[in-house]
Amino acid sequence: MATTILQNGRIIDNAKKYDFTGDVLLRDGIIESISDTPIGELDCDVIDCEGCIISPGLLDIHVHFREPSNGKHEETTSSGIKSAVAGGFTTVCTMPNTTPAIDTPELITNANEEANRNGLCQVLPTACATIGRKGDEIAPIQALVEAGAIAITDDGNVVENDAMMSAVLEQCAKYNVPFMQHCQDPKTTVGGVMNEGEIQQILGYGPWPRGAEESIIERDIALNESIGASWHAQHLSSGGSVDLIRKAKAKNQPISGEASPHHLLLTDEACRDLGTMAKMNPPLRELQDINQIKEGIADGTIEILATDHAPHPMHTKDQPFANASFGIVGLDCALALYAKALIDDGVLDWSQMLAMMTNNPAALINRPSLGTLTVGDLASITVIDPKLSWTIHVDSFASTARNCPFNGWEVKGKAIATIYDGYLALEALGDRLNHCNTT
Repeated sequence: MATTILQNGRIIDNAKKYDFTGDVLLRDGIIESISDTPIGELDCDVIDCEGCIISPGLLDIHVHFREPSNGKHEETTSSGIKSAVAGGFTTVCTMPNTTPAIDTPELITNANEEANRNGLCQVLPTACATIGRKGDEIAPIQALVEAGAIAITDDGNVVENDAMMSAVLEQCAKYNVPFMQHCQDPKTTVGGVMNEGEIQQILGYGPWPRGAEESIIERDIALNESIGASWHAQHLSSGGSVDLIRKAKAKNQPISGEASPHHLLLTDEACRDLGTMAKMNPPLRELQDINQIKEGIADGTIEILATDHAPHPMHTKDQPFANASFGIVGLDCALALYAKALIDDGVLDWSQMLAMMTNNPAALINRPSLGTLTVGDLASITVIDPKLSWTIHVDSFASTARNCPFNGWEVKGKAIATIYDGYLALEALGDRLNHCNTT
């Protein structure tokens, strides 16, 4: 890939205010030129991007690759990376709820070394807020950040103690690293496995109230008011949570939140129809919650889309509902699902949606260069065919896991190429890739 032209595509980069049809010239993996007029070049590869979008590489700030796992999981960093690339992502951020939990600088270093062996996309690790994610002893946040942790989180567990939470926020503010909260008050979810409501009562499963999420958000907003750390709510499920974040942002608090495909497309009815494939943490809620989350996306309250890609071996899903694992995989099909939920429904256009998958998450993790197309930088680019219709088939996923409730769905929009560090990592171009010998 010495010299390549991405030709005649819609170039979208909200950070640079780009939204025009043009060409991008790559030489030795470096972005040499971005132009709204045709670029003539001798002896180069040409990727015909007519009808496609040329975007900064997609970024997902919330994935689980399960390593280290002590043999508990089938997904690995290598297979997770392949899943990310298949979905059009060039950067992902991994969660630290592994076995052992990522709570030492050495484990951060090991995670970075493992990720760099693949080279198909960038993997950025987060680290624990407390030792072992147990909430009893604060983790060495300064050392974790210096080792390469891009965020602090006990994801899968909330930091329950108020004093501990304040101490963590103070450290995050001091070392300029975002904190990502798993918003779940465990006192209110004992035995809970699905949304508290009519469907839950019919099925007879344990209730998981909205207040479990909302109360933690409300508490953290209050704790952080005098600290001012960058605070982020993971996988929002409740419409009431959106309003809490909206009010805090109106007071200029440094607060953000993310939405995931399943919380935009499925309600708790899916627990009856799909069984354990619809068992999530936090749980699927009701249509009113989906509508409120979409309103929050439309008005900018929620600025980030993140999959919460959570692979599990099928035997952990093939259990009675109360005993089955929480979560689903999402990287392979997320882009099309976001388009279905947000673009087809008129909530956003492609430019706005891609900002939530590039510029905005990059800004949250203090890596703004990841979310933009910059002349002189190594290329990190996703080429998307927004009109490509396809069917989600879990057996074709690059992920080792198959726990996905969207199997068989007809969707539209797909990454057909990803370029990471100047290397063509995903190539599903067909006759769009040609070689040009003349200007």
